Amino acid sequence: MTNYGAIPTSSHASPVVDLESLSRAKHRIKAGLATRRPWRVMFDFHSMGLPHSVSDAFTRTKTNLAYFRMNYAVVVLIVIFFSLIWHPTSLIVFTVLVAVWIFLYFLRDEPIKLFRYQIDDRTVLVILSVITVVLLLLTNATFNIVGALVTGAVLVLIHAVVRKTEDLFLDEEAATTETSGLTSYPST
Repeated sequence: MTNYGAIPTSSHASPVVDLESLSRAKHRIKAGLATRRPWRVMFDFHSMGLPHSVSDAFTRTKTNLAYFRMNYAVVVLIVIFFSLIWHPTSLIVFTVLVAVWIFLYFLRDEPIKLFRYQIDDRTVLVILSVITVVLLLLTNATFNIVGALVTGAVLVLIHAVVRKTEDLFLDEEAATTETSGLTSYPST
């Protein structure tokens, strides 16, 4: 006689947890978060000061945007999240978009390749930003989203102008800001 709907009491009927995939996911999360700069370095109050000239402000902004790019993306996404708390549909769409951001921007191991072209990190950032804004604007929370984007941009710009850059060490890839968004792969 079978008992339909009965809860199994033996331990062998429970699903098997794939420890290897959990370990890989944990490693990818740690590696993805490692590319972001430490918040302590970002908000070091001894490294804050007004620029001496307009050209100094532009140089600081350019350097800080390259150096703290991942941190700035997190700040803007958090500001957007808080602006959507009273719009549940927009918040659901935003939650799905955050998952896309996590897998395509924050936790990516390798560069994205599309038709033999490698897509630059900045290009992925811009494309994901545009997709996020467009999809959120379709949820009829336009005022909140525009306000959050302006607030996030102002916060990022204020920090980028005020944060001194003398103690920042850019790697060669981030220092070459003149590269294009798409680079061709050598044929094999």
